[in-house]
Amino acid sequence: MEIQKHFSLKNYNTFGIQVNAKQFVGVQSTDELKTVLAENKDKPKFILGGGSNMLLTKDIEALVIHIDLKGKKVIEENDEFVFVESQAGENWHEFVLWTIDQNFGGLENMSLIPGNVGTTPVQNIGAYGTEIKDTFVSCTAIKIDTLEKRIFTKEECHFGYRESIFKNEVKNQYIITSVVFRLTKRNHKINISYGDITLELEKNKIKTPSLKDVSNAIIAIRQSKLPDPKILGNSGSFFKNPIVLKSDFKNIRKKFPEMKYYEISDTEVKIPAGWLIERAGFKGKRYGDAGIHKNQALVLVNYGSATGQEILAVSKEIQATIYKTFGIHIEAEVNII
Repeated sequence: MEIQKHFSLKNYNTFGIQVNAKQFVGVQSTDELKTVLAENKDKPKFILGGGSNMLLTKDIEALVIHIDLKGKKVIEENDEFVFVESQAGENWHEFVLWTIDQNFGGLENMSLIPGNVGTTPVQNIGAYGTEIKDTFVSCTAIKIDTLEKRIFTKEECHFGYRESIFKNEVKNQYIITSVVFRLTKRNHKINISYGDITLELEKNKIKTPSLKDVSNAIIAIRQSKLPDPKILGNSGSFFKNPIVLKSDFKNIRKKFPEMKYYEISDTEVKIPAGWLIERAGFKGKRYGDAGIHKNQALVLVNYGSATGQEILAVSKEIQATIYKTFGIHIEAEVNII
């Protein structure tokens, strides 16, 4: 557990941005984490998980602590449900595939989302009609300044759309070390409500899909639309889908009657950010080594040696154009650092 200086983070962020950490250390247990925190109390710290939901725009002038805790296990079960605990450093997609192999249901719609388990509650990640909050039970975390262990229940996490207490009230105060999920053992609730999933299943002539069938369909859809970060640097969806009041949306839709939307409450609709970006003409555009993916307008990419500042500049141009064109503000989903 040696602290390294001037450490390259190029292989520790899925955008593949070349920046350096002033200091870097990896921890593989809660005890190691507590030791590092105790011995470096006065240093500024930066907590790094899978590096999948961030855009690094500068060197990190802090001690970067890479959370590399591994392990997953069943901690409780009954006839209907199983409670599974995963350590924070487990790869999310590999964990999802493991649950499916055990015939545990609930996470299959979130197959192939990049990142590690420990960061999933922070963002309340979601895809194809499901979110972490749907199966989340609790997470264990260490308070950075006191080393106190705390268990956060689902209610205490204040989950919202890509939101949680960890992005707001207790931001930068805790490090999540493990997460517990409640998954089904039988009577799985198969969710294929998103059209792309149904089409993919029909293409493969599957009428009664299993957990594995749903997962495979989503993997195929994501691979057809989203670039592999190991081949083309990216962080998945860069922007959140904007939520607007129905009263405002009526006026917007007069100008753009073909605009796609989803009703999410009596007063609000959600608009696909990808549709807005594509309609504004950005899909497939390239600015040097920074650009927008040719198959999915929500994904900003690094074609090789783009800097974080260059990708950020592209994102700001997209935001400004969307606001000017549609009167809608779209927010970044990734963390800009």
